[in-house]
Amino acid sequence: MRQGSDGQTVIRFRAAGVALLLAHLLLVGWLTLRPLDVPWTTASNLQPLAGIRADLSLGPVEATRRIGEGLLLLAPLGVLLPMAGGRLTVSPWASLARTVAAGSLISTTIELAQTGVPGQVVDVDSLLLNTTGVALAHLLVVPMCRARLRRRKQGRAGAVPHPRDEAGQGATPTIPRVGIAP
Repeated sequence: MRQGSDGQTVIRFRAAGVALLLAHLLLVGWLTLRPLDVPWTTASNLQPLAGIRADLSLGPVEATRRIGEGLLLLAPLGVLLPMAGGRLTVSPWASLARTVAAGSLISTTIELAQTGVPGQVVDVDSLLLNTTGVALAHLLVVPMCRARLRRRKQGRAGAVPHPRDEAGQGATPTIPRVGIAP
């Protein structure tokens, strides 16, 4: 979505995305960075997939709960980050890459911040699960919603021009070559 005839809609859409994104990040920060009052803490897990294997050994119900929590914690970012960007005509792969990279950076920041919180430990598997959750949410929701919004916009205002299809502004000006001074 770019500013055009319905620029106010774009602004409201982006503002809603930013507000929901900030609310979600505050909730995630509260959930993950508050001190826990526990008599002991487990050791940090820096070996990929070791925690997931340990969760799977606890049985299917407990494993589903623990892995599901890891997948769902940052999954809304997969939808909220593109919503805050407010673009309708963008490459799906570029959008996915940007969203997953941002989700990964946010998850890494949370894990690093947990090192200073009593009762919280670093777990590389939560980084993997959080990033996977962001990617899955993006893949399941964003392309479908963008296609729906593009169809709705086309129905109201005709075809949506792709940025590459816009009329050019003329030839690129060139500077004539000038010889080198002696």
